[in-house]
Amino acid sequence: MKTSKQMERHLKGVSNHYRIEILLLIASEEGLTLEDIVRRLRANQKTIGEHTRRLFIAGLVQKKYRGKFVEHALSPYGRTFVRFLKSFQHI
Repeated sequence: MKTSKQMERHLKGVSNHYRIEILLLIASEEGLTLEDIVRRLRANQKTIGEHTRRLFIAGLVQKKYRGKFVEHALSPYGRTFVRFLKSFQHI
């Protein structure tokens, strides 16, 4: 069972509209690079880079290094949050 402090870390990880969009985007297509995410969201690279970093720190996104590129995938906790977000979206 998670402590309230651990849950806070995950909840803070999704507390921004860009982070929610990034999670939903990665859920639809894992293995996206930062450049892919920036292009799809039509946002600033520094902004998206910071938000993906925060998602990683929150334990919601995993990074895979492939040469000079970094691919993003959801962690098990990230998949749980995406299920919650999708169900919350339709309420």
